[in-house]
Amino acid sequence: MSDGGDASTGGRREASRRAAIERYDVLGAPPARDLQALVELAAQVADTPFAAINLVTDDAQHQVATVGFEPGICAREDSMCAAVLAEPTAVVVADATADPRFRDNPFVTGELGEVRFYASAPMITPGGMTVGRLCVFHTEPRPPDPRRVGALAVLAERAMDVLELRLRTRQLEQSLEALTRSQRELQRSNEQLAAFAGQASHDLRNPLTGLLAHVEMLTEQPDIAASEDAGWMLAGALRSGRRMVRIIDDLLAHAQVGGSLEPVDVDLGEVMDAVCEDLAVPVQTAGATVIVKDLPVVSGDWAQLYAVLQNLVSNAVKFRRPDVPPVICVTGERLPDAWRVSVSDNGVGVPAERREEMFELFARGRSREDGSGIGLATCRRLVQAHGGRIELDGSTDGGTLVWFELPR
Repeated sequence: MSDGGDASTGGRREASRRAAIERYDVLGAPPARDLQALVELAAQVADTPFAAINLVTDDAQHQVATVGFEPGICAREDSMCAAVLAEPTAVVVADATADPRFRDNPFVTGELGEVRFYASAPMITPGGMTVGRLCVFHTEPRPPDPRRVGALAVLAERAMDVLELRLRTRQLEQSLEALTRSQRELQRSNEQLAAFAGQASHDLRNPLTGLLAHVEMLTEQPDIAASEDAGWMLAGALRSGRRMVRIIDDLLAHAQVGGSLEPVDVDLGEVMDAVCEDLAVPVQTAGATVIVKDLPVVSGDWAQLYAVLQNLVSNAVKFRRPDVPPVICVTGERLPDAWRVSVSDNGVGVPAERREEMFELFARGRSREDGSGIGLATCRRLVQAHGGRIELDGSTDGGTLVWFELPR
């Protein structure tokens, strides 16, 4: 077989071969123990005093593991393995002085060595590139042994497997190192976000609390209370200020959730009791009915799971249809490897094309009440912190169905 082709094709091929060899990161390094063991086994199987793993670049032969002599580098034109590099199968020569491919080679003539018996097998990458050969040789002529030649070919394949395994291991280590760096950077970013949110919350709350206190005092003044216009404006200022407080609290919660999870057994039925108690006023005001059924005990953080259910039930109350009393169903379902909790309502619903968008920060639905657009984004962070997932669908009543799954 010939490695023929024009100069440009040959140049590209040799560049590809060098790149493939350099990826294995063995050139110039001390012989690796696994490669050394293979070349020693090759010498033993072939019953020769000398053996080598030779990788051939465009200008040199690199001996990466040897038996019977120290590994080194020689010019490609002096290499016996380079002379048969393009051969796809094993090559066996009983007496190199009688073979036209080798009789003038300096390793045969005595200039660099006195090789007589020579045998080698190709080392081929998974991509089909021959990068070198595993060879054995002797200073005395010997008749070929087909069984030993077959074993040499198998060992050449195993040597290639070792190089590939070392490459994949190194790539995996690099990927793990990059992932570790990314995780550390993400943790540092989250910590900075929580610190910023906490400081911003503190800095905004103080003047806002003072402002609300003064507005409330003004509403209690007799002359102000008697003025319909003034009372209406102050009431609006109070509502806006309190809404700002809720937004600040939501931002702080969103920045801090999922940071430290210490799971315990959590009875979601008891969590819902607390949610219904805390939402009693808006539920009663809306004339809503909350139905709770089959909620499981799960592993998680009580406060964070409370925040998920509180957000979902609050949204179901808020996004109701005009003049239609809300009916909210909170149910549990056992799946093969998870618990699914569903919160469905008969409210205004969310168009299918907007459902995923609603989990983005500051996304908002339609409601008579303003929201921060942070609730569902916070729910997703909390559920993901528990190793679960959360999605939004349409309910059978034309409203919204939000479900989340937690690992069992």
